[in-house]
Amino acid sequence: MNTPEHFKGKDAMGHVAEAQVQGLLSAAEIHGTELPGHLNAATDTARDVAVAMTLFALSFAHFNIPFTTLFYATAIFGFGWLLWKTGRSAWLGWARLERLHRVIAQEKWEIEHHRQQERDELRALYAAKGFSDKLLEDVVDVLMADGDRLLRVMVEEEMGYTLENHEHPLKQALGSALGGLLSWILCLTGLFLYPIWGLLAVAALILIGFSSFAAARERNKAIPAAIWNLGLAVIAAGFVYFILDLFFPSGG
Repeated sequence: MNTPEHFKGKDAMGHVAEAQVQGLLSAAEIHGTELPGHLNAATDTARDVAVAMTLFALSFAHFNIPFTTLFYATAIFGFGWLLWKTGRSAWLGWARLERLHRVIAQEKWEIEHHRQQERDELRALYAAKGFSDKLLEDVVDVLMADGDRLLRVMVEEEMGYTLENHEHPLKQALGSALGGLLSWILCLTGLFLYPIWGLLAVAALILIGFSSFAAARERNKAIPAAIWNLGLAVIAAGFVYFILDLFFPSGG
């Protein structure tokens, strides 16, 4: 018996496995699997704003410029970076939403034009979950009779998407903006109260606290995430400091 053309030379289970891999790859973003929701966008922007402002202030403080100039320059730079991160979060959200729409449209077309193949895929999926014999056929019959439920099952089970995790891009952008704004205010407060060292302390707290919060929600590895984020920030700050000291030892 020839394998249906829809499966491209694979059996039903092989086709499902390939689709799941493609779904996982297309869901991966710069932030990890699945584009962050509004809380993850907030923590991501807060961390980046804290790091950017710290590196900026360290660089210019080395040249002994007046504190007022340093403060306003850091504030302006930090706010510009905040706007960039917010816009980027919204753009990534739209791109991911459009990709989901394409996946749904493609799966809907396959359901309408390759119903027997879709039935075979369903049977393979639920057989792998432990269903068998009459119960397996009953489950497949119920799903095949409901187009909307079938579409959802195929998108989530076959492609590996979780539809509830897809937030509106504007909600993600708002989370990013609020997280960045909070970080911006706290970093400026630290810089104002205790120049440079205050900024470093606040930035470190943001890196530890926010990264721990985000990691605890997704991977339950808060401490390693906080250590990695803080460690990378320290390496970047140390590089800036020592390179400047190497080429401009007098701060001139």
